[in-house]
Amino acid sequence: MKRVKAAIKRKGSLACVGVGMTLGSHIGPLARSYIENADVVFVAVSDAIVELWIKQMNRDVRSLQPLYRDGKSRAETYREMVEVMLVEVRAGKKVCGAFYGHPGVFAWPPHEAIRIARAEGYRAHMEPGISAEDCLYADLGIDPGTAGCQHYEASQFLFYKRRIDACAYLILWQIGITGDQSLARFSTGGAYRRLLVGLLARDYPSDHEVIVYRAATLPIQEPRIVRMPLSRLPDAEIDLADTLVIPPVGDPQVNRKMLKRLAELDRAGSA
Repeated sequence: MKRVKAAIKRKGSLACVGVGMTLGSHIGPLARSYIENADVVFVAVSDAIVELWIKQMNRDVRSLQPLYRDGKSRAETYREMVEVMLVEVRAGKKVCGAFYGHPGVFAWPPHEAIRIARAEGYRAHMEPGISAEDCLYADLGIDPGTAGCQHYEASQFLFYKRRIDACAYLILWQIGITGDQSLARFSTGGAYRRLLVGLLARDYPSDHEVIVYRAATLPIQEPRIVRMPLSRLPDAEIDLADTLVIPPVGDPQVNRKMLKRLAELDRAGSA
C-alpha cells in the first residue's frame, strides 16, 4: 500500500488532447488550457500551419513529425513518440501531447503513453477533440442513429473476416493505404483497392454509389466529397487521409418474431 501511495505522488503528468480537424475552430477550452499551461508540448498534426498555430500557445512546443521516415515502420515511430513524451513526464514535467482530431481515434501513441504513465504512478488524462468522424457526419448529413453505422480501418477490413450489414452505412478509414501489411508505406495503389472492391462486391452492386471523403483542416478549405460508383474506386485519386463511405443498399428486414415478443411484454406489463 505504501509503495502505491508513493507512486501516486510523482510530480510529472501527461495530458493528451485533441485540437480538432479544422485550424482554430475545433479546439475546446480545456485542450487549449492544457497546451498553454504545460512545461512541454509535443505536437502530432497533419498540417504545418496547425503546428505553427500551436506554437503560439506555448514556449516549448516540439514536433513529433520528424520521427516519421520513408521506409520506416509506423509501429516503430509510434513507440518513439510514446517514449519521448514519457521521458519528460519522468523528469517531473507537465507534458501535453497535442494531436489532430481526437487523440483517441486512430492514434495509438496517446493511449499507450497514458497507459504506461498511469502504470508508473503519474497522472495521465485524455481530453477529446472533434474527430474526422464528427466532421463526416456533419459534412455528409449522416445521422448514424438512422440506419446504423459500421466503422473499420480499410486494411483490417481485408485482413479479417467481417459480417457486413449492407443496410447500414459502412465507413472504411485510411483507404489510401488499403492492404499495407508493412506499416511502412504512405500509399498503396489501385491493385490493392481492387481487392477491396472484390470483397465488397459480395454485398454491394458494382454501380452502387460510394463517397470518398476528407475533412477540411484549414478554414479556407472545403471538405473533399467525391461520389462515384464502387467499380471506379481502384482508379480513383486517393490520398492517405481519405475515407470511404458506403451508403446503405436498402432497408433492413423487420424482425417480426422479436416485435411479437416485445408486444407480448408490453401487454403483460399493462395487465
